[in-house]
Amino acid sequence: MIHILIADDDPHIRELLQHHLGREGYMVHVAKDGEEASSLLQTIQIHLAVVDIMMPGKDGYELCEEIRNVYDVPVILLTAKDQLLDKEKGFLVGTDDYMTKPFEPKELIFRIKALLRRYQMVNSERTALNHTVIDRKSYEVYSNGKLIMLPMKEFELLSQLASYPGRIFTRDELIQLIWGADFEGDDRTVDVHIKRLRERFASRTDDFSIKTVRGVGYKLEVAEK
Repeated sequence: MIHILIADDDPHIRELLQHHLGREGYMVHVAKDGEEASSLLQTIQIHLAVVDIMMPGKDGYELCEEIRNVYDVPVILLTAKDQLLDKEKGFLVGTDDYMTKPFEPKELIFRIKALLRRYQMVNSERTALNHTVIDRKSYEVYSNGKLIMLPMKEFELLSQLASYPGRIFTRDELIQLIWGADFEGDDRTVDVHIKRLRERFASRTDDFSIKTVRGVGYKLEVAEK
């Protein structure tokens, strides 16, 4: 599923876009300012960001520059500004597209789809951990060229951890990200799936390891080779 970040201090804009993008089948994450957006980017694999320029604290220019330097996903700047110099600044900090308020949600959706095609997010999502490759399109994992088929939840869990090597995820975060807010089990489910992943890869590769952070959760570390 494609995850889209909406960063805008206007609650009506956030609600409007969440509604329309949700109907298109996207998973939408909203932030009321640049700082909240930065936090979301650290915890969720975002595929595209729609960013308002005029936000309190960290503004859209700063957030766009951060996304370009750290995450390199497509960005659409959404703003009331319509001056050429403002657009120039937006493109200089790395935006891929620019829309001026007021706007038609359908036009924004067209632009989002075009950018996702350009970035090939829909068709080629791969994460490499040395000689281990995670392919999110086919839901396959290759280790030293050999195919490893994982159950869906194990694949999603490994993919989430591998997308942010070194980042600590709490059990609650992993439950929310992999199983969803409606999950009725407990966080031992995460422990069981982590144990299975460790057992599957222990004899196959030392490309990475999944570490327990006592009292907190888990993180994936990539071996230096």
